[in-house]
Amino acid sequence: MGNGWIYPFIVVGGVLQAMGGPMNNQLKNSVSNPWFASVISFGLVTMLFIALFAILPRPLPTAEGLSTMPWWAPIGGIVGAVAVYAGLTLVQKVGAGPYTGLTITAALITSLAIDHFGMFNMEVHPINAWRIGGALLMVGGIALIARH
Repeated sequence: MGNGWIYPFIVVGGVLQAMGGPMNNQLKNSVSNPWFASVISFGLVTMLFIALFAILPRPLPTAEGLSTMPWWAPIGGIVGAVAVYAGLTLVQKVGAGPYTGLTITAALITSLAIDHFGMFNMEVHPINAWRIGGALLMVGGIALIARH
């Protein structure tokens, strides 16, 4: 299989990410408790991945892979939980557009630093004028979107 599916899949992920905040907000509104809404949201995700692991159990982790894993590698899910909780509690306060714009702009700027410094064992992609310009355009765009 070629790599032609990668960019469309990322675009679909972005579409779904924009939908996730408002959907999680409605979940919170329906159950009244943001912590319980988080349990429901992550419970469904956990069940989905347990089912996928049961269907596709290979490859299994190796002892070497586990022993050389950086300390921070398993906490990515907790990092994602912060984003989900922010969506369920804050998207209604600012609107879906500003919420998504701020989220994506913050992620983009952070990603530029991660790329530039090779953080989290990423390949280095040095910052340059084009990348800075793109980040500034994102900041300008969110400033326009967030205006009331």
